[in-house]
Amino acid sequence: MDIDILLALQDFRNGIGSALTEFISKMTFFGEMNVVLILIAVLYWCVSKQYGTYFLMGWSNNRVMNGLLKVTACAYRPWIRDARMAPEPEALRTATGYSFPSGHSMNGASLYGGGMIRKELPRTLRVVMGVIFVLIAFSRIFLGVHTPQDILVGSLVGLLVMGLTGKLIQWAEEHPGRDLAVMGVGIGIAVLVAVFAALKSYPQDYDAEGKLLVDGAKMAKDTYKGVGWSIGFLAGWVLEKRRVGFTTDIPMITRITRLVTGLLSYYALSLILVPLLKKWIPGVPATILTCFLQTFYITFLFPWFIKRLERSGKPDR
Repeated sequence: MDIDILLALQDFRNGIGSALTEFISKMTFFGEMNVVLILIAVLYWCVSKQYGTYFLMGWSNNRVMNGLLKVTACAYRPWIRDARMAPEPEALRTATGYSFPSGHSMNGASLYGGGMIRKELPRTLRVVMGVIFVLIAFSRIFLGVHTPQDILVGSLVGLLVMGLTGKLIQWAEEHPGRDLAVMGVGIGIAVLVAVFAALKSYPQDYDAEGKLLVDGAKMAKDTYKGVGWSIGFLAGWVLEKRRVGFTTDIPMITRITRLVTGLLSYYALSLILVPLLKKWIPGVPATILTCFLQTFYITFLFPWFIKRLERSGKPDR
């Protein structure tokens, strides 16, 4: 039945629905892993450290959960299950890993859904974030890269993780010093997920020509990314709290300076250092290390740097 729904959407997309394809493709872009991470980083640096921490922790938790569920279920993508499926070509670029549950839906839940469930935020903002969240999830079935159950489970699990993350942060704030316990447990879970992904067996199905349909080791790459991002966030979160203590209660010109400096330095890290490390370090260690560096830079290294830069720029009194 799920494939029948996708085939119906495919017929619609190839017909009168073609006018919607570009718009829907843009919505799926807002659910990509690196796009969501950059948006949260800007929020964390320049707008609200409190909400930025919530979204960063929730997103990293969701990335680990998504990776765990994907390598546990090992569900094939729709076009592998049924040759009649012809997903939108551009969407295939971001359709990595196994199919269940949808990573884009969980990314959307981490930011837009995570904002939607925060009752203290303005109602209009919550509605807008909710609409974006729903459109991101829908885009994955409209473009033919996920099934309805992929996006439904991804969305629901993602929202559940965000709700629990909010409670975890509140508990940590009410019990000073417990951030070390949160970090230790979180890193322990991430390491166990990585070990599980590395040691478990994966389906070995072949096509009529004897070619392996899906390489499980490659499909687990997103799981290792989630592990690296999670560990990087947790380590950076604790170090920032204990060694930096930066604030977002700053003038507008300082926010703009942080935005420009932060984005330029982050892109330098991601587009120069990360590729170099992948050349020097092989396989899974490179994936985990480079993703660790991204969230560790966002949560600790850049706040440490910018606080000292802002302090040095203040006039002597």
